[in-house]
Amino acid sequence: MSETAPARLQNFPVAWFAMIMGLGGLTVAWLRAEEILALPFSISPWLLLLSTGLFVLLAVLYSIKVVKYREAVAAEWGHPVKMNFVPTASIALILLSIAWLPTSAPYSKLLWITGTALHLVLTLHVITQWMHHTKFEITHLNPAWFIPVVGNILVPIAGVQHAPIELSWFFFSVGLTFWPVLLAIIFNRVIFHGSLPERLMPTLFILIAPPAVGFLSYVKLTGEVDAFARILYYAALFFTILLIAQLRWFARLKFFLSWWAYSFPLAAITIASLAMFKHTGDPLFLRLSGILLAITTVVIAALFVRTGVAVARREICLAE
Repeated sequence: MSETAPARLQNFPVAWFAMIMGLGGLTVAWLRAEEILALPFSISPWLLLLSTGLFVLLAVLYSIKVVKYREAVAAEWGHPVKMNFVPTASIALILLSIAWLPTSAPYSKLLWITGTALHLVLTLHVITQWMHHTKFEITHLNPAWFIPVVGNILVPIAGVQHAPIELSWFFFSVGLTFWPVLLAIIFNRVIFHGSLPERLMPTLFILIAPPAVGFLSYVKLTGEVDAFARILYYAALFFTILLIAQLRWFARLKFFLSWWAYSFPLAAITIASLAMFKHTGDPLFLRLSGILLAITTVVIAALFVRTGVAVARREICLAE
């Protein structure tokens, strides 16, 4: 028996905002491709409208949930796994600020200020939970733990345009400090404590995002591709190759909303490869960018369709 609309709203997960991260990342990827490669057509304006419209819809629905089902929201924010998806909302705002920057600097700045302030609050909330917990176990750990803290690395990409550069360095430093710490703990988890649950397997793709976004932010902050920038880029590229080599495992997974974890990391390495081509002029990065942009576009289109099918079949927003 299908659940009623109020029950589905009560079970509406904050992880829906990962869809906006993916679509926002794809928007920026096409925006950079159109700019760097001088493409004769424009897809990014349509993607920007779609990403923004869906963000507004999700924000309205989740706001209604906050008002009507506060206990469900509190449980989600305190859950050892789900709490790490709460900052997807603030990261979505920051990504939209990047995507809107070429079109409307004032609107981009408003989104950036809102998203950055909210993300700082959520980062402090999550780290406080980590420090004073009584509920976390090693089996709760997964790459989604990168989202709250390492997500700070994303701030400088638009932040260098909207605020004093020291503020961008602050957020970059926070994210970069926590990245290797969490990376070591996560590999300890997957190597010595068994595989991730099927529902969380797609989050392994999040391993690509911190070095890829770190590369983009570092280049924005310094204006050049130096040795450290290359280390970040090639680390992201290695994780991309590693995970693509394991596609046969991912292909067997049942659909969950966590599949959207494939989307933003693929967009991030695509944008990073475009930036490498822009700064180095090496045609290798041009070909790699084209391949990655095609893969990312197909994957996100498929995710969009599959999510629509799941919504129509009422397979999402169910009680666990």
